[in-house]
Amino acid sequence: MSRIHPRIPLGASLAGTSRRAFLTAGGVAALTLAVGCTGGTAEPGPRAGTPGEGTPRRGGRLRAAFPGGGANETLDPHLANLFVDVARAKALFDKLADYGADLAPVPRLAAGWEPNATLDTWRVRLRPATFHDGRPVTAEDVLYSFRRIADPARAFRAKAASESIDHAASRVVDPATVEFRLKLPYAEFPNVLAAFGAYIVPAGADSFERPVGSGPFVFGSFKPGSSLLLRRNDGYWDGAPHLDELEFVIAGEESARTNALLGGQVEYAHELNPATARVHEGGGRITVLRLRNSAMQGFVMKTDRPPFDDRRVRQAFCLIADRRELVDGALSGAGEVGNDLFGKGCRYYAASLPQRTQDLVRARALLREAGAEGLTVTLDTAPAATGFVEAAGIFKEQAAKAGVTVQVRIGNKDTYWKDILTAGTLASYRSGAMPIESHVSQRLLTGSTTNATRWRDRDFDELYRQIQSTPDEASRTALYERMQRRLHDEGGFLIWGFADWIVATANRVRGVATNAPANTLDWARFDKVWLG
Repeated sequence: MSRIHPRIPLGASLAGTSRRAFLTAGGVAALTLAVGCTGGTAEPGPRAGTPGEGTPRRGGRLRAAFPGGGANETLDPHLANLFVDVARAKALFDKLADYGADLAPVPRLAAGWEPNATLDTWRVRLRPATFHDGRPVTAEDVLYSFRRIADPARAFRAKAASESIDHAASRVVDPATVEFRLKLPYAEFPNVLAAFGAYIVPAGADSFERPVGSGPFVFGSFKPGSSLLLRRNDGYWDGAPHLDELEFVIAGEESARTNALLGGQVEYAHELNPATARVHEGGGRITVLRLRNSAMQGFVMKTDRPPFDDRRVRQAFCLIADRRELVDGALSGAGEVGNDLFGKGCRYYAASLPQRTQDLVRARALLREAGAEGLTVTLDTAPAATGFVEAAGIFKEQAAKAGVTVQVRIGNKDTYWKDILTAGTLASYRSGAMPIESHVSQRLLTGSTTNATRWRDRDFDELYRQIQSTPDEASRTALYERMQRRLHDEGGFLIWGFADWIVATANRVRGVATNAPANTLDWARFDKVWLG
């Protein structure tokens, strides 16, 4: 099965609560999104198509091949875990917001949002929209959805995001306005509205055999582990899709998806590996599309145990890495080099920091200062993501040039993500796109439950809280840069690259967005696609 790695929901986990009056001017205005100013939707990005054939055509069925989850698949959007789950949920349901190309939230069902002065209460205004059965989408549906997601007895993906909300104190203001009260100030609360899996369902909905959503397509038929057939929603608030029908078909192996596309059985194939893309790119039979900066690739060093409890050893390992060689060798060149910081191309990314490059002389000196000459370490990896085993082998050879012996240990791909949270000291790591704030809150705070580097620093925690209490975006940006400078100098992430996400289509497919990474609004979005 193809999973979004690592299996981590978006959003922050906060504690405490209070209530304040609303302000709509001054510093708080920088956090306000109103439909009158923004139009309420994301600006359309570049979409694939042949010059001269850019006018959308209505009609036809598009068949999209994805890896699947077997006979136990569900259409419950709050249980979405696989890529195909998310693509199907996106077709049937809507969120209040979703992530734009820079991972900043943009309104969807929400027409806008505004916080109070202390950023611990947010009002969200809904746009006019209806569910597939004709019922209007209301604030009651929104509260029901988020309270369902927060159910402690359920394993919903967006649960961690919803933990910032005081669900008992949140309330319906009127049918088109919901007031979310939070447990602490949270300047980036709109990230929760856009969180992975935070779809809005009708109040009371708990069975999804024939799901009713507000999305661009309406349920037709479903065979778990095989196919889902959907029809155009002519009343969709963001404009009816061009396609008459959309069918998701399951093809677990990458070769099966590619062959189905080449043979005309499908028009869209999700997740090609770089080698396959190289073979077919420019060949004329299919169109290969690359979504840049879709997956962070790197290694995690556990900062609470030897040898990586010494900052100099962590710095040395970052200087050992030849990032271009890793991208070229492990990803077949399908990506960009990293700089030991998450979120390249994202809002708040500290692009001004100098690019780190290989410096074996300095690496040796740092190891010598740390008393770690002749160091031997075990690097855990597994075939759990593209390029993991290959990158481990390449880094082993690079480390040898600095006098470091790396012993590569290949683990169980099915338990790998759980295993590396607690075991070992050095491991291969990958993450899909998410906001930098979500990466910090989920992986780098003392209380973060998926803290693979074991980074724990009270001053760093306090800096995060300061950021979330700061209304002014320019001030927050400066604080995020300060945070990232600290991580670049001392952190446990060795981020050597950002991989392309590769999909392919039949040549007659038009309108597939190419400007946004996976996990964002325009990824796997079929309501703007048409057949030429």
